[in-house]
Amino acid sequence: MLTRFIPNLFTLGNLFLGMLAILLAINERYSLAAIMVIIAMLLDGLDGRVARALNAQSEFGKELDSLSDMVSFGAAPALIIFMVSFQDAMPIFAWIATAAFPICGAIRLARFNVRPGIPGYFTGLPIPAAGGVLATLSLFHKDIGPISMMIATLLLSYLMVSSLKYPNFKKVGLPRKAIWIAPWVILLAVGLALLFPDQLSKLIFIPLVLYALYGMKHSVRIAASRNRAKKRKGEKSSRSDR
Repeated sequence: MLTRFIPNLFTLGNLFLGMLAILLAINERYSLAAIMVIIAMLLDGLDGRVARALNAQSEFGKELDSLSDMVSFGAAPALIIFMVSFQDAMPIFAWIATAAFPICGAIRLARFNVRPGIPGYFTGLPIPAAGGVLATLSLFHKDIGPISMMIATLLLSYLMVSSLKYPNFKKVGLPRKAIWIAPWVILLAVGLALLFPDQLSKLIFIPLVLYALYGMKHSVRIAASRNRAKKRKGEKSSRSDR
């Protein structure tokens, strides 16, 4: 019984860090708030792997994971970006951009839960990746104006509900023996985060953005390939009609 609850502990840790990120943002500790979102991503990546390794997957765990993700990667990043960048912007636009992110995140999670996905891929940008990008993007608020931040927020919102394909790394297995190493990995991540909050967050921002852009590039490449195939097919048809 205890073994079956272990994956849920990782999920609840994810939820706890999401709430902590919200509280830190309210207290204007934005770097630490962003780091809490990043560490929550680590826990989110581990809970499913631990569940599969222990053969402890359940519908309860799946629903708990979605609810936790909504807080940690939907509400928390939206609040962080609002607090750090949108407060001096026009309220109506700031509210729309801030609200759009968790709304699209909720749609993304609901769609993921009810629709079978393509093996090896996610449909739409996963909310943990979108939340991680937004949380770490907030750290560049001194260099990026609120309008650009709003555009980025709305773009991430769109990517979550889009039909773009993103690689699914969650299916990568975790050996059962490695489960007991996971808490130490998390503690190490927390220690590094507390020692180097700004540097670590900005470093993690780069691969997250590349992942978010990957889906757009991949879809453009597929569309171009289809157009070339249609063009070749049309040329063959025109030759056969002569």
